[in-house]
Amino acid sequence: MPIGIGFTPFEDRLDVIERVTRHAEERGLAFVSVAEAMSLAAPLVLARLAAVTSRIGLTTGVLSVWGRTPATLAMTAAELQRQSDGRFVLGLGAGTAPIAEGFHGNRWESPLGRLRSTCLAVSALLRGERLPDPPSHARPLALAKPPDTKVPLALAAITDPSIRLAGELADQWLPFLLPPSALDRGGEQLRASAVRHERSTVPTVTAAIPVAIAEDEATASTIAARWLVTYCTRMGPVYPRVLRENGYGSEIDALLEASSDPRTPVLPAAAERLARDVLVFGAHGDMREVLARWQQHADQITLVVPFASQLDDLLVLVDHAVTPRPPTRRGGLCG
Repeated sequence: MPIGIGFTPFEDRLDVIERVTRHAEERGLAFVSVAEAMSLAAPLVLARLAAVTSRIGLTTGVLSVWGRTPATLAMTAAELQRQSDGRFVLGLGAGTAPIAEGFHGNRWESPLGRLRSTCLAVSALLRGERLPDPPSHARPLALAKPPDTKVPLALAAITDPSIRLAGELADQWLPFLLPPSALDRGGEQLRASAVRHERSTVPTVTAAIPVAIAEDEATASTIAARWLVTYCTRMGPVYPRVLRENGYGSEIDALLEASSDPRTPVLPAAAERLARDVLVFGAHGDMREVLARWQQHADQITLVVPFASQLDDLLVLVDHAVTPRPPTRRGGLCG
């Protein structure tokens, strides 16, 4: 199974991203994913990584559809595909209301509609077609230099409507912070949506899983608490809502009660089930066993590395992630 590494928007140390990526390529990992929010511009980071690597795949994981026009996204994707010699995947997502409104200045209205229209426009432009549905008075234009190699489209989605949209339009589905049971249900929705839209293949599932692995489980618990508190309090309402819908309401309540000071998050025993179900969680020696469990539910895995970690710890994490295994499932409708 292809395994990659992912960086969150909280990681703003460009030298660390580059060093870990180069090590990941040396150790044989398949790809690196760079997220974007309010710090580093992910496409510029990936352009730098394209210049210092030769084999590892490069993914925006993800760009918000509120932050750039479809034409800008298409030009950026085409250029990254050229600079990387065909190693680039364009990851898009609806993002969050706080970022869309408070940073990009766009009103958060119909996020699924925005995601759909952006995907359709970007895909058309990358195929060399003219912009679909421009203003009525405008002559639609095309990308002057479309890529020679197709840019795969990946969609970040954790709600049912957006997962179905991925099944309709995307090459990859990028779920984040979901338990295996939700990945399995989402895979069924992908397949049904692909069949309904008469597609020949189902998008592959690239599960982005936060990593809470350390020398001992006590340290891993601290990392796990930081992940869960951050995404339940600072990243908008979608993540905690979806986790509650998946049956983790009591775990979230226990986590937030134990972590009244978010600067010192605590993972209580009552929230441990949540940590084990949505994270790669445990000591270094547990990593292969934990990865083996996740590999039953996805086509690829993105190990999203802990933010604010020391460089040496991230390099060790990459070393423990090198577990070559044959793929267990594929996306074809007839396979």
